[in-house]
Amino acid sequence: MQDCAVNDRRAQEKLYRHFFPLMLSMCRRHTNDQEAAFTIINDGMLKVFKNISSYNFEGSFEGWVRRIVYRALSDYYRRENKYLKFLVFEEKEKNTNQNALAGLFYDDLIQLTQSLPDKMSLVFHMYAIEGYNHKEIGAKLGMSDGTSKWYLSQARKELKLKIASQYNQSVKG
Repeated sequence: MQDCAVNDRRAQEKLYRHFFPLMLSMCRRHTNDQEAAFTIINDGMLKVFKNISSYNFEGSFEGWVRRIVYRALSDYYRRENKYLKFLVFEEKEKNTNQNALAGLFYDDLIQLTQSLPDKMSLVFHMYAIEGYNHKEIGAKLGMSDGTSKWYLSQARKELKLKIASQYNQSVKG
């Protein structure tokens, strides 16, 4: 990491190649457009290299990189004037209320997720923001895949209610 901080291109390329498949997997959950995914990853990794000296060795480095790339994903959708409904709802869900989500962006959702009960918030954060799958979450938190899925489902339900009440809208679900 120190080599990346002093702009050693070989070290940066090695780090980029290491994280590219993980970040691509995370981005592909939110876009089917391969060019957009590459743009998001490149923007995110550029931010990683610019800010790598600020990494304070607390928590996992992978999680830190995931958060930065995820913020690049958020920035991309904000730039493209698209709503960030993918943070809370999977694309397959058809019963969301678009108006309730119109003004909801990354920082708002982070604040809402922090108001969830601890385990629920942690599972939601690991799944939706850091990009872990249920098997990985279960292994890290000492729970089954099914329990992780249940916490995520409950978090989504509570977030839908919080969004509806915050925006005076009714969200079915």
